[in-house]
Amino acid sequence: MTKSEEIEFVKAYVALSNAHRLTLILPMFAEEAVYRSSYVGEFNGRGVIGDMMTDFFSRFPDVRWNVPEYRPAGDRAVDFEFVMTATETLTGNHIVRNGLERIEFTDDGLISLLEVTSP
Repeated sequence: MTKSEEIEFVKAYVALSNAHRLTLILPMFAEEAVYRSSYVGEFNGRGVIGDMMTDFFSRFPDVRWNVPEYRPAGDRAVDFEFVMTATETLTGNHIVRNGLERIEFTDDGLISLLEVTSP
């Protein structure tokens, strides 16, 4: 993929995440992908990532990520800062989090690593 295609792919991933469209999000991940987050932990493999995302979207049914800018980040990677807003179902607490996300791609253009860090 070109850098422009990588950025468009990541924009689509964020849009699908904001729409909670797991059936469209999960095929974007390589089978052996890794999801690592300072907020939710590490998950290995597309199936395990899917289970985590299902639980996450259930816990935060109104979660949304606001991303002002996407940046190429070396070979086959895109970085972006975000502001996540959500309301936790069990407590009713409203959450606002800032973070930095990096998405890296396989040669085939699938997500191989998704890493979220706090600022």
